Amino acid sequence: MSPTPSARRLRLGMPRRVFSQVLLMQIAVAAGVAVLATGLFLARLSAQLDDQAMRRALAIAQTTAVQPQIAEDLVTTRPSAAGPVQAEAERIRKAGDAEYVVVMDTRGIRWSHTDPAEIGKPVSTDPHKALDGRDVMEIDTGTLGRSARGKVPLRDTTGRIVGAVSVGIRYDSVRAGLVDAVPGLLAYAGGAMAVGALAAYLVSRRVQRQTRDLAFSDISALLAEREAMLHGIREGVVALDPQGRVRLLNDEAQRLLGVGGEAVGQPLDTALGAGRTTDVLAGRVGGTDLLTVRGQRVLVANRMPTDDGGAVATLRDRTELEQLGRELDSTRGLIDALRAQDHEHANRMHTLLGLLELEMYEDAVEFVGEVVGDHRVTAEQVTEKIHDPLLAALLVGKATVAAERGVALWISDRTVLPNRLVDPRGLVTVVGNLVDNALDAVAGTQHARVEVELRAEQRTVVLRVRDTGPGIPADHRELVFADGWSTKEPPAHGKRGIGLSLVHRFAERQGGRAHVADAEGGGAEFTVVLPEALAESPSRHDGGAACRGSAPAVTAGSGDDRCAPGPAQESP
Repeated sequence: MSPTPSARRLRLGMPRRVFSQVLLMQIAVAAGVAVLATGLFLARLSAQLDDQAMRRALAIAQTTAVQPQIAEDLVTTRPSAAGPVQAEAERIRKAGDAEYVVVMDTRGIRWSHTDPAEIGKPVSTDPHKALDGRDVMEIDTGTLGRSARGKVPLRDTTGRIVGAVSVGIRYDSVRAGLVDAVPGLLAYAGGAMAVGALAAYLVSRRVQRQTRDLAFSDISALLAEREAMLHGIREGVVALDPQGRVRLLNDEAQRLLGVGGEAVGQPLDTALGAGRTTDVLAGRVGGTDLLTVRGQRVLVANRMPTDDGGAVATLRDRTELEQLGRELDSTRGLIDALRAQDHEHANRMHTLLGLLELEMYEDAVEFVGEVVGDHRVTAEQVTEKIHDPLLAALLVGKATVAAERGVALWISDRTVLPNRLVDPRGLVTVVGNLVDNALDAVAGTQHARVEVELRAEQRTVVLRVRDTGPGIPADHRELVFADGWSTKEPPAHGKRGIGLSLVHRFAERQGGRAHVADAEGGGAEFTVVLPEALAESPSRHDGGAACRGSAPAVTAGSGDDRCAPGPAQESP
């Protein structure tokens, strides 16, 4: 006969579904508890029935022993089936529904018994405890079988022990009482099991709904996949419970938010502190792809509520993208400036060509000198006031972009900045953001002008950027530094509202501040104060060596040593 295919074989074992396993386990537990309770109750009931039977036998024996006539007949007569002791014992046995009533003398010889043939013979069990004056209760086996027994001493009128009385209750009647109690007990146990099974079913159905009728293996696999996904994806995931406490933080979220695993279980405000990031994650700010700044990182957050009243938020790092976007904006500006310069250069070349063709050589030389001098003056004006090469290069480039956009970019006469910046790249970011915003604000207006002032006061750098634009309304001056706030249309590569937020956070990290006010004559004036932004000033006696051919000079009120240019050399 061919074997049964494996697909049709009956699989024995636990079911796979959580619902079925929980139901079976709960029913098994309920059945086990019911059986255990029934067994303990029956054991207790059996002990109680034995005790009741023994006490009943003892009571009959005590009632028999207190009759003085039996003690007198025991002393004055001989053991006989027709004697008075036998007659009285049988009357008491029948009245008390006992199995036997045995009266014995001090030698243990029976004077009464249910079987008359046993009269005059020694008793089958030890009578010494009763003959010693003690009451005895026990379950024992004698000539009539197993019985519950009670034994008491028999005394005469003077109190002298003349014998003993032993009464037995048939043990079969005790067991019959126990057996009679079993059906009722089983009925109660069955009812309890039925209620337990119903409760187990209801609980299992609830578990089934909550676990989506999955198997334990499926849940375990989902948990393993969840852990791998949460710790493998390059997006931060933050889960909150209905009370706003942090339920979960994956590795990327901890990195982006700058917190550790100890934040789990804490309220969001406690774990992250006050700020826009906390407001976005807590749902106090609505919307999708919300921009927020955390430390030095620009984040994009999205929040989705869950069915239990909590929420799950995702975080993406846009720092590099924002930097690339700003570099793209700068590149576009430079390309526009180069295009304009190329157009202007072509016009100048045509002019120069015309002067040469007209043999106006002196005018041509003068024209070339003026063109070259314009560019030289612009670069020299910046570099002689700002000695840091990165900042100087930035402002020279911004001046070219500003000129193309029809804006005059001025370096304030009060500007003096030595080449001792602790974090020149950070200050480049601050200056670039403020100048870009100022250029955007004044572009297209008449007499557009942006002025930049950079001063060193001891080790503190004070930056001011003024423009002739429409200015910032008083009720918006606190909002301009918030993440994502902007009055301009977003560019094609992303969103606005990040530059001023980065400026504000950079100033805070340096222990300084950033604020905005009205500029003289209209427009806005942004001021950034950066304490400890400059390294320690070199000693004054090294000034000559440090200047290397330039005369050391001190700008009054600046608190800074800088090198003054040496004597100009004439061209050969």
